[in-house]
Amino acid sequence: MRILMLLCLLLPISVQAGADPKLGKPLHDKQCVACHVKLLGGDGSAMYTRKPRLINNAVALGQRVAACSAQTGAGWFPEDEANVAAWLNQTYYKFK
Repeated sequence: MRILMLLCLLLPISVQAGADPKLGKPLHDKQCVACHVKLLGGDGSAMYTRKPRLINNAVALGQRVAACSAQTGAGWFPEDEANVAAWLNQTYYKFK
């Protein structure tokens, strides 16, 4: 299991062309928001809008989503992670 988690972190997961942000939003809302609110308060969106920005490209965004998925035990498949990254990119990051 640990090897699988490490492979997920090492793969260059980014905002993929076939990813669907509409499928990513409910996954994000269910799994991510409570943790971000606990860490930063408010509605949790400061995780994405804070300065300096810690995520600076699509690959880093995909890797961060995969890491959070593993840390929280979300049980997401790679396509779920890609959908969440696509929603975050569409909503906050705007990477090409």
